Amino acid sequence: MDILNILNDLNIKYEILSHQAVYTVEEAKQIENMIEGVGCKNLFLKDKHKNYYIFVLEENKRANLKELANYLKLSKLSFATPEELKVILNLEPGSVTPLSIINDKENLVTLILDQELNNNKILVHPNTNTKTVSLLFEDLIKFIEYTNHKYIIYKD
Repeated sequence: MDILNILNDLNIKYEILSHQAVYTVEEAKQIENMIEGVGCKNLFLKDKHKNYYIFVLEENKRANLKELANYLKLSKLSFATPEELKVILNLEPGSVTPLSIINDKENLVTLILDQELNNNKILVHPNTNTKTVSLLFEDLIKFIEYTNHKYIIYKD
């Protein structure tokens, strides 16, 4: 997998687990006891100007898009369409991951990372929902910087 090769090239340590496809946070919770880390919810969002965001937060947290929009000084945030997900990140619904920015060659996506994930191992898909990768939050930042994408640490 390209993602794993990049993680290796960046000297990022990770664990990987193969499993049945998961499409929801509830399904992902069933595999969490098999790999160390905090489960993440990854939301592909857009504003009215078609700026795109991946909001990464702990799976048990409720995503308040109105609050997030206010924090970002935007009038409104909504979910991007499955078509936008396919065109921009080359993903299907249920596979959204912060690692997918590697597919965003035009740097259209900004990552929004919940500060509560800091100093943790986090669980994310490596662009397929049949595998889960566990890596340190700071290593995710290293990956993001490698891709030249913008990111925001969100403090609610």
